[in-house]
Amino acid sequence: MSGRNYEEFAVGDLIPHALRRTVTETDNLLICTLTHNPQPLHLDAEYAAGTEFGRIVVNGIFTFGLMIGISVADTTLGTLVANLGYDAVVMPKPVFIGDTLHAETTVIEKRESKSRPTAGLVVFEHRMFNQRGEIVCQCRRTALVHRNPQG
Repeated sequence: MSGRNYEEFAVGDLIPHALRRTVTETDNLLICTLTHNPQPLHLDAEYAAGTEFGRIVVNGIFTFGLMIGISVADTTLGTLVANLGYDAVVMPKPVFIGDTLHAETTVIEKRESKSRPTAGLVVFEHRMFNQRGEIVCQCRRTALVHRNPQG
């Protein structure tokens, strides 16, 4: 497992994630179908052409989910007890089909769990960027992660 235990995180750690992903039309169609989201801005090219964007905008749930998913291998893979919350989710720029996305994470807070001596809380700030270096999604995630059993 490549995730980190509680003791392996330090406030201020910057974790660049190597995985990059080019968004496809299929990605967007699948997330809209899976979530029953009929928004024409995401599905109807003719409708989307008449909007300020001029083309289909990728469903933000895909962008958010991809950002979190990309972060897991370098943060909580195999060490997560539970995700306790996602806060301050923002999407300052749209994502379009064909955009290539990458992410990074900063540890912004950590504290021992009062109720679980075998775990600690780590607050991450995740950021997703497009190929132009623009932030397209950002959030804070609070994760309860295992402590190192050897101390």
